[in-house]
Amino acid sequence: MTLPASLAQFPWRVVIPLTLLVAFGAAVLHSAAGGSMSPYADKHLIRYTVFLGMALAISYFPQEWARLAAIPGYIAVLLLLMAVEAMGQLGGGAQRWLDLGFMRLQPSEIMKPGIVLIIAAFYHVLPVGMINTWRALLVPLGLIAVPMGMVLLQPDLGTALAIAFGGIVTMFLAGLPQKWFIAGGVAAAIAAPLAYFFGLKPYQQQRVLTFLDPESDPLGTGYHITQSKIAIGSGGISGKGFGEGSQSQLDYLPEPETDFVFATMAEEWGLIGGILVLLIFGIVLRWGLTVARDAQDRFSRLLAGGLTATIFFYVAINLMMVMGLAPVVGIPLPFMSHGGSSMMTNMLCVGGLMMVERWNRQPAGANF
Repeated sequence: MTLPASLAQFPWRVVIPLTLLVAFGAAVLHSAAGGSMSPYADKHLIRYTVFLGMALAISYFPQEWARLAAIPGYIAVLLLLMAVEAMGQLGGGAQRWLDLGFMRLQPSEIMKPGIVLIIAAFYHVLPVGMINTWRALLVPLGLIAVPMGMVLLQPDLGTALAIAFGGIVTMFLAGLPQKWFIAGGVAAAIAAPLAYFFGLKPYQQQRVLTFLDPESDPLGTGYHITQSKIAIGSGGISGKGFGEGSQSQLDYLPEPETDFVFATMAEEWGLIGGILVLLIFGIVLRWGLTVARDAQDRFSRLLAGGLTATIFFYVAINLMMVMGLAPVVGIPLPFMSHGGSSMMTNMLCVGGLMMVERWNRQPAGANF
């Protein structure tokens, strides 16, 4: 039986696992709301549906459109970041959002795929013979530093690190000399103490101390991570049962619908639920790496690799954060946490990967 061309080319390999993950996330959010679809689960499903449509629309963009959009898109997001400084909404002691009426937009989230796009476009036009020159290093670093500095002013350390991670991974994939990355790692290790004492705000310094010793203040700054560990550990192998998680149901676990949604899930679904979530994320990330591997040109390869790295950063940091392996930096779990900006960013990454996958099916040179 031969499927119609439209169905055969539909990105089933990623849409099916993503839909399963979002549906599981909606079940967890339903439980976090005390057994109600409102206000988390229903909005979560609606956002996924809307942004999946956006991702599918992006997948039809020709490569020329994507390359031409790199610079205007980068500038547009910088302007939005400036607008945040001028008239952004305050929340949780930070100024990160723009109120658009129908949603609160966090422009720094859009910069995560945006930085990958513009750096991939830069290396596309850079002659291969110049990859070992300072121009190949300094221009992308400048492109990363500007939005990163603006995001740090909000302040939002987690998002700033995510922007840096996506950009630097794209630079690494472009083939820059490894000695530059080694030197950068050494310089970062030396600068870390200075950044801690002179670059971080007091609450950020406290997060680092809490990460190193959460039991030092279990009812204060260490409360989040302590309750998260209790929730995850108490779930055992099979969990306490759907809607039976005491940490989330009795409000011991802070933010069970956003940053700590994995802990909410693990308490009720246990190790089995955690393995299922990791397996689905593994399928999605493997798909992204396959798309990057099969890319026909440098721009496509860098774009797909950088977008996959961006999704990986979200997943890795959130899971490390809720298990006490990294400081709490406010990064949600993709496709499971409640939040419009996070869902939009990750679906932009998925849409970009779908786009590259469609380019890969076309004859070599047909995208130019």
